[in-house]
Amino acid sequence: MTQRKVVAVVDDDPSTLRGIERLLNAKGFDAETFHSAEAFLSGEAASRAICLVLDIDLGGMSGIDLRHRLAASGSKLPVIFITAVDDDATLREATEAGCIACLRKPFPAHSLISAIDKCAGAAGNP
Repeated sequence: MTQRKVVAVVDDDPSTLRGIERLLNAKGFDAETFHSAEAFLSGEAASRAICLVLDIDLGGMSGIDLRHRLAASGSKLPVIFITAVDDDATLREATEAGCIACLRKPFPAHSLISAIDKCAGAAGNP
C-alpha cells in the first residue's frame, strides 16, 4: 500500500479549510490544516508536506510573510497561494515571493489539483 501525500493548508476561514480538505481527500491526498501562519509554524507539517496551500490574507502573519520566513530558514517547500484579494499589486507580490501558482478564490478544483500535482512532480514524487 502506498502512503498518501500530505498537503499542508493554511487559511483563516474554517469553511475554506473544510472544502479544501474534502477535495484533497477525494483526490488521494491527506490534508493537514491550520487556521493561521503561526499555527503552521508551531507544527511539523513542513517536514512532511509535499507543498503548502497558503492564503495570502490571514489574521496575524500574512501568507506572503510566512513564505518569506520559510525561504529565509532554507525551506524549499513549494507554495500555492490562494486569495480572495483582487489586487494586482498583491498578486504580483505573491508571485515575487515565490510560488507554483496563485489562485483567486473561488478557484476551480482542477486548478488546485493541477498545481499540487506540479509540486509533487517538482519534488520527484510521482
